[in-house]
Amino acid sequence: MALIDFGGSKEEIVTRKEFSLAKARRVLKNETVAVIGYGVQGPAQSLNMRDNGINVIIGQSRAFKRDWERAIKDGWKPGKTLFDIDEAVKRGTVIQMLVSDAAQRIIWPRVKKNLDPGDALYFSHGFSIVYKDQTKVIPPEDVDVILVAPKGSGTSVRRNFLSGAGINSSYAVDQDATGRAEERCLALGIAVGSGYLFPTTFKSEVYSDLTGERGVLMGALAGVMEAQYDVLRRNGHSPSEAFNETVEELTQSLIRLVDENGMDWMYANCSATAQRGALDWRPKFKKAVMPVFRELYQRVKSGAETKRVLSVCGKKDYQQRLTRELEDLGGSEMWRAGAAVRALRPKETARKITKSTKGVGGRKAN
Repeated sequence: MALIDFGGSKEEIVTRKEFSLAKARRVLKNETVAVIGYGVQGPAQSLNMRDNGINVIIGQSRAFKRDWERAIKDGWKPGKTLFDIDEAVKRGTVIQMLVSDAAQRIIWPRVKKNLDPGDALYFSHGFSIVYKDQTKVIPPEDVDVILVAPKGSGTSVRRNFLSGAGINSSYAVDQDATGRAEERCLALGIAVGSGYLFPTTFKSEVYSDLTGERGVLMGALAGVMEAQYDVLRRNGHSPSEAFNETVEELTQSLIRLVDENGMDWMYANCSATAQRGALDWRPKFKKAVMPVFRELYQRVKSGAETKRVLSVCGKKDYQQRLTRELEDLGGSEMWRAGAAVRALRPKETARKITKSTKGVGGRKAN
């Protein structure tokens, strides 16, 4: 492990230098990795592992026709590398639970009955294990229980793999039945395309993840954007101007400076007027949202957010309701303006996933 100073606090991380792809292949040489679910994380992690030379099969219910057909389109063969969930679990020695959190509760009895002693049960989110009183996902004592949680969507996991950059992931071991749990965990983390891995616990991962998704990463970001856009529009600014000042300049310019060298670097590369305003208003925004974040974290910690997810996402009509909610979001004036702005970008600046680049380890991606 490498010891890195993160702003005054030293942490141990695992990079591809300490745990190479060649080592990961040796560790997983006799394993069959059964990826359960081909929705969000499933395609990215399974394709990355396949490209990295790992023996991978897919477990997917035929009832979800879209995901089944997507798996076939990606080259998985029914009866050879694509199976229903029960059969995939029987064949696998590492079972990757990559269906949604709500779905894990539903399929768990089928998974549990097909586990063998010595299998590894792999998660990319601590949800089902940490909130087991609600999910009833309680692994048997004779299997490893491990976690690799990429810090990005499935699309980003795959895109970063194809570019060679990788994506950072956290990892954890909740149960070591074989004495090999950590080694298997790290090997899988490298195989799915992690840039580096940092240790966590299932509880810490799920608390930080649920807070982040509802907060800065998605919920707060969208809410703050909408508030500023609405204020600009109500004061007579055009949709194009309001969108550019709210979203386009952030995503196409400023956030890239933050990515390169941090927030202070971004401030230093803006006008004096922008710097002064940002420095003056930053504490006001922090004071305004701090109570919301405190409430959010307590709801996550108490299990209230989990209860909400399981209650709503488990309903039979959830996909239809979700579609309507997303259509309302995408159909708002702000995001219709965004579609028009994106269409006007020069073609050569469009960033698309390419299949011509090489994956981690130098193997050509399929």
